Amino acid sequence: MKRFRADPTNKGKVIETGLWAWSRHPNYFFQWLGWVAYPVIALDPSRPVTFLSLAAPAVMYGLLRPVSGVPPLEEAMLKSRGDLFRDYQKRVSVFFPLPPKQS
Repeated sequence: MKRFRADPTNKGKVIETGLWAWSRHPNYFFQWLGWVAYPVIALDPSRPVTFLSLAAPAVMYGLLRPVSGVPPLEEAMLKSRGDLFRDYQKRVSVFFPLPPKQS
């Protein structure tokens, strides 16, 4: 992303290389994935209270995906990139990295 933004020829374009070809928000996905690690470390079937650790990634997903992360950023991208971003939205997964759809 840093190299993409540094190149003046990319002004007004949408990055579609690397992880951004598979997810519109790979940074949010990997942030969430870090939260998934906590239950993996904490879960102990002999101690049922450890299942509460599953709440952390659920809450973070709820904040990143439908509340405070993705929606405001996508709104800003639609305002600044318009149809380029709309086309990108049709092809690329919003959160989880998935192979892009063919247009």
